[in-house]
Amino acid sequence: MKLFARCFAVLAVIIYTPWGAATAQNPAADAGLDRQPSTAADMVIWGGTIYTAEDSNPTAEAVVVTGGRITFVGARAQAATYVTETTNVISLNGATLYPGFVDAHAHLSGIGARELTLNLEGIVSLKAVQAALGAYVAENDQAVVIGRGWIETHWPEGRFPSRWDLDDVESERPVILYRADGHAAVANSAAIKAAGITDATTAPFGGEIQKNALGEPTGIFIDAAMSLVGQLAPIPTREDVAEYLAVGGRVYSQYGWTGLHNMSVSWDEVELMEALSDDGSLGIRVYNSINPGELEKLVQSGHRQSGNDRIVTRAMKLYMDGALGSRGAALLAPYADANSTGLILSKAEDVMPMLDVSLRQGIQVNMHAIGDRANRELLNWFEAAFAAVPPSERAVSTPRWRDEHTQIVHLDDIPRYALLGVIPSMQPSHAIGDMHFAADRLGDDRLDGAYAWSSFLETGVIIAGGSDAPVERGDPLIEFYAATARRDLNGFQGEHWRPQEALTRSEALKMFTLWPAFASFAEDQIGSIAVGKKADFTAFDVDLMTAIEADIPKGKATLTIVDGEIIFQAQ
Repeated sequence: MKLFARCFAVLAVIIYTPWGAATAQNPAADAGLDRQPSTAADMVIWGGTIYTAEDSNPTAEAVVVTGGRITFVGARAQAATYVTETTNVISLNGATLYPGFVDAHAHLSGIGARELTLNLEGIVSLKAVQAALGAYVAENDQAVVIGRGWIETHWPEGRFPSRWDLDDVESERPVILYRADGHAAVANSAAIKAAGITDATTAPFGGEIQKNALGEPTGIFIDAAMSLVGQLAPIPTREDVAEYLAVGGRVYSQYGWTGLHNMSVSWDEVELMEALSDDGSLGIRVYNSINPGELEKLVQSGHRQSGNDRIVTRAMKLYMDGALGSRGAALLAPYADANSTGLILSKAEDVMPMLDVSLRQGIQVNMHAIGDRANRELLNWFEAAFAAVPPSERAVSTPRWRDEHTQIVHLDDIPRYALLGVIPSMQPSHAIGDMHFAADRLGDDRLDGAYAWSSFLETGVIIAGGSDAPVERGDPLIEFYAATARRDLNGFQGEHWRPQEALTRSEALKMFTLWPAFASFAEDQIGSIAVGKKADFTAFDVDLMTAIEADIPKGKATLTIVDGEIIFQAQ
């Protein structure tokens, strides 16, 4: 939102100042223009507690920004000496300011697409899915209907949807509805027929076609098998993808995120993001992990960034297994509620050469692993790659490779992360959602290594905190609450849900600020409020360090700033 002219800003502050909303103020009224400024500032922020994520100076009264960089952090009285007629003085009006919050694992185009397609997030029953689908197909004439966001965990029907459930609503056009985690989909009979799938069709490696007692496909396709019906979906145009990215970035700035680590990215998306960022259509920072099929392009281009430095591409995303909810996570022992050990999605003979190239070219590797078997294999593969390419032969001697999700880990493997220098990249909201079915999937014993945030920190590693949106909502306050409360949004924790694994509030703050910066090689530039760093800030109308626990997810972002530029300001 553009700021009012100074005369109108003064009047607005006098007439009405909403609690928690950041407003521009008249420097003459607040700072005193008779003072000699230390250095003319572009922006000064005060009027609320400022949490810096710096252990040596955890709070401040004011922060000063010049040329997109932080030039002062400290007392309000001293900050006032930087104010001139041209300084944008922002009062937090009781809100709290933090280093820019960064989502260390999300899917930007998916976040935008969620806003623009059939969104089944939060659907409470199979009957409600059918109602939402019916309303959508009545108003939209797409040849193939695509939706995402259903999750059956709390449905009264107590089961996955089937092709026949969808047929009852739409039997003519293909319908494909993806589970919230993106690791399973349900398709109607029209889609199954159009894809040429029969009772005799076998699943590809890393996938499963669920069938009933008669051998008929039920409509549920897991992991790699989703491609069998996914090929029916229309390929988004370049314009479509650009809209997804721009909308996703706008939504994220409104939540208070100043950046995200973008997973499973195509090369076209990289180029689009760079263009959108440079022309001002995408305000947040994005750190890209490309699809493995784009590795050669990244090798050829080397580390790259947009002209304004906000879009950085230097990493690759791989998959080891599926998801726990759809029983695709690879386990060391069978599921407690199914005769299966899940799915391994990658082969060592395919992955190891890519790991070798990545070490030699300085490409960070971020690999999805959820089950305890998948996490152990990830560590084994990374360890073998590190042994094969010693630090002297690497482009980056300490490569900071990451384990994306790290959800279920055998206790014997937790210390290996620190020993190998592998960063757990974890999403707290997965724990408060999964608590309703994880015990059924795993049994109680394996919960000791499930979502084990505190146990990891005790070994000396850091945790890069994310949301995995659009799998989850992508709200930083929900993630912060989940990390510190380890309860669902109704306050429920459940029996034996390992409350000792919850984080302190100061740890959770770093989980979404300083530690994602480290996990993207940017800790010298962003991640805390310190002199010399880039001016990335997030303000919320709730004090995350002192608020009543249940009030945290009820808060809202009031201000989002990147490089000293306001990219979102609450009304």
